[in-house]
Amino acid sequence: MAPLPDTMHALVLKHDGYSGTSDGPTITDLKDWVSLETVPVPQPGPRQVLIRIGLANVNPSDLHYIKGEYGQPRRQGTPAGFEGMGEVVAAGDDEASQKLIGQRVAVAAGRTGTGVWAEYALADANAVVPLAPGLRDEDAAALIVNPMTAWAMVDLVKQYGSSAFVMTAGASQLGKLMASLARDRDMHAIAVVRREEHRAMLEELGAGTVLNSAREDFDELLVQAMKETKPRVLLDAVADQNAATIFTAMPAGARWVIYGKLSPEAPKLPGLGQMVFMKKVIEGFWLAEWMARATPDQRVEGFTEVQKRFLSGAWRTDVAETLPLAEAPDRMAAALEGMNRGKVFLRP
Repeated sequence: MAPLPDTMHALVLKHDGYSGTSDGPTITDLKDWVSLETVPVPQPGPRQVLIRIGLANVNPSDLHYIKGEYGQPRRQGTPAGFEGMGEVVAAGDDEASQKLIGQRVAVAAGRTGTGVWAEYALADANAVVPLAPGLRDEDAAALIVNPMTAWAMVDLVKQYGSSAFVMTAGASQLGKLMASLARDRDMHAIAVVRREEHRAMLEELGAGTVLNSAREDFDELLVQAMKETKPRVLLDAVADQNAATIFTAMPAGARWVIYGKLSPEAPKLPGLGQMVFMKKVIEGFWLAEWMARATPDQRVEGFTEVQKRFLSGAWRTDVAETLPLAEAPDRMAAALEGMNRGKVFLRP
């Protein structure tokens, strides 16, 4: 293996800590939050690996993070980016980490590592996932955040004893993954979208019901869907007033599981009597916490099944645009306007 360089290019955070704002995962200019800089290549310590990044993902959580609106504080001067793929090129002195050298892996940046919007990223050895031969780079770079969230949350629906669920942001990459997974598990997914043109795509993927919240008869169709399928779980990425309306219409024992905040709107909660007399529950889901709680066997099972779905063609990562890392400061904001068409990636 060729010697490693001393420096690398990276998109580095310009701010520290939390911002105290809640504007949602949108940006008008990436340069407000990160800058392209030349920084030292990080050196792995015990139980750490260094990955040469092949492709890095851009998720809504990344945008929340760089703006100081995520569940962990920014670290000024460190590279941004939570998820990507590449090759392990160096490791700490421990045997387990050394075994990963030369392997192609997916990586989720953690609190002790560095971000993947860079030529190289440092990660805990247990935060990388060895990749199956033949898995596309695009699927590998988007393997963890959306697919594992889809796998874990659809499994959560079954744990809660329901064979039907509602999901907002149904046309998102994650929504499409959940629709096909629900179909294959004989579950009924009610997908809520904002555009009529998304209907055919989601129905083809397996969504049993597609509701357009922009239609005048949405409330009527929503009540009808609730009566027919009796979904007990709302998987919500938006957390707006529309989500609160959906939850209010759901049957007794329903759970509102919030895993994202795409809208800056502060919704008015349903009548609190529903929490008492209908035993409804509002809770959150964060993949990082699920991964921390999951047993090693559960994590292995999840990542194995997720990769199988991509290799079989059951799942596929749609790509809106792939940007060279050096061009991201000028082009990312415009590229993100097409995120409904698929993922935006960065290539060092």
